Amino acid sequence: MSDEALAEPVAALQAPTSMKPSSNALTLEQVLRRPVPGHIAIIMDGNGRWAKRRGLPRLMGHRAGRRSVREAVEGCVELGVKVLTLYTFSLENWERTKGEVKGLMRILEQVLIEERDDLKKNNVRLRTIGRVDLLPDHSRAILEETRAFLDANTGMTLVLALSYGGRAEIVDAARRIVEADRERRIDLASMDEEFFRHRLDTDGLPDPDLLIRTSGELRISNFLLWQAAYSEFLFTDTLWPDFRRKHLYQAVYDFQHRSRRFGRAD
Repeated sequence: MSDEALAEPVAALQAPTSMKPSSNALTLEQVLRRPVPGHIAIIMDGNGRWAKRRGLPRLMGHRAGRRSVREAVEGCVELGVKVLTLYTFSLENWERTKGEVKGLMRILEQVLIEERDDLKKNNVRLRTIGRVDLLPDHSRAILEETRAFLDANTGMTLVLALSYGGRAEIVDAARRIVEADRERRIDLASMDEEFFRHRLDTDGLPDPDLLIRTSGELRISNFLLWQAAYSEFLFTDTLWPDFRRKHLYQAVYDFQHRSRRFGRAD
């Protein structure tokens, strides 16, 4: 749903990878021959451009992206991915026209209602990150209903980044620490990276192993700035409404053939 989170470019993350599935598309069996990423995060970009190229309103692009969400979720379930995080609506997206924002909230509500049975069948749990309190009351109520409906599931966790910004998340974490210190003094020696991690929206979740961005843009647009420190990045020219399971498989296959050193020597 998120076409572009208006943030400063993040330079020199790594040499961008152009992901173009070959005519001989990978099968699930081929991809499962190697370990798959435990956590995949996706910046779902290109809805507006998809619609523009077809002479359609922007919201039609967002609606077309629904199938891609389904493909990504079901594909990750088949692969055995433990966490899938989707950059659904950024804090910067509130700056769009009132009509587009209203339309995006309506699409979010429809997706949550219409997809919840399939999510239940696929044993998917739902979690959110971001300043969800900024969402309209009706959207927030449907979100909570869906989360409760899926609460007993034990499979993959689907994380929706809603009203989310990576910088804002870090600021919010710092505020939580200040508020906690006012109630009870925090030992300065205890404040390390692990301490800070537990104050982030993603507390309890592993960092993403693989971060995918569609549409050919080579930046992460204020997404998971803390958590993506050692993620593998993969950029594809495919616009989000055209993203299918074959693109997911190809991304995972590319990930499987990289060497992750986490700053250590070979």
